[in-house]
Amino acid sequence: MSSRRDQQSLEQTGKGRGLSKGHQLNWGRWVTVGVIWIVVVLPLTALFLRSFAFRWLFPDILPGQWGLRAWDYTFGESSRVVEALLNSVGVALLVTMLAMIVGLPTARALGMHDFRGKKVVEWILLTPIIVPVLVAVMGIHIVFIKLRLTGTIWGVALVHLIPATPYFVLVMSSVFANYSPALEETARSLGANKFRVFRYVTFPAISSGLLVASLFTFLISWSQYVTTLLIGSGTFVTLPLVLFPFLGGGNAAVGSAITLIFVAPAILVLILTSRSLGRGSTVMGGFGKI
Repeated sequence: MSSRRDQQSLEQTGKGRGLSKGHQLNWGRWVTVGVIWIVVVLPLTALFLRSFAFRWLFPDILPGQWGLRAWDYTFGESSRVVEALLNSVGVALLVTMLAMIVGLPTARALGMHDFRGKKVVEWILLTPIIVPVLVAVMGIHIVFIKLRLTGTIWGVALVHLIPATPYFVLVMSSVFANYSPALEETARSLGANKFRVFRYVTFPAISSGLLVASLFTFLISWSQYVTTLLIGSGTFVTLPLVLFPFLGGGNAAVGSAITLIFVAPAILVLILTSRSLGRGSTVMGGFGKI
């Protein structure tokens, strides 16, 4: 009898602990949702209302007059927003592609192999994150002028690689640190060539991490201002170059409309990254096994 009572008491204790953990998880979710609303949703809502406001005086909660003048100007030819948007997308996609070409072999070597001088390579890759990019860009600007790369999409994309590549390598090296090449060896023993091994074995295994790294790379290139201003020489216009003059003054409604277009990729990256990380992929952890 005593053993049954002890077992029942243990079960009840376990249920109580499970309920307490469940309450803690619910409280954690509510706190997370509240923080997201305060930090993300409310500012975006204010920007959205401001972009349609023709007149909004303090302390009115809502605009006194509404209008589409800001959006008409934003998508008009004089604002150059459409041109800047297309340039930003093109540069960010090109930077992401170049980061894959440069970063995948580097990340695989750092994540899967130990070799002499590995720490030195890691510190070199982290240098653009530690040292201000402006220091390097000032010297690169002189070289790019001689190579006639200033004011071109290739020149802007190459200089965007400086801050973007370390983040790509950092994420992908963590992916490769948790990747086993045993399946690749099996596929080669069965007669698969390098392309088939990558397509059917390696790529499916690293796809989630590659998506996260690519999205971060795209976003870093998307948000570059100083590097684009210097290497673009004012002729190659991206969305940050159009947005920044409105942040210091001028038409607040137009600035809000352009800001909403500017932050849209960041929201998309947040959604896609959270979904990718939610599928149990291991994409964090730093270089190699750190």
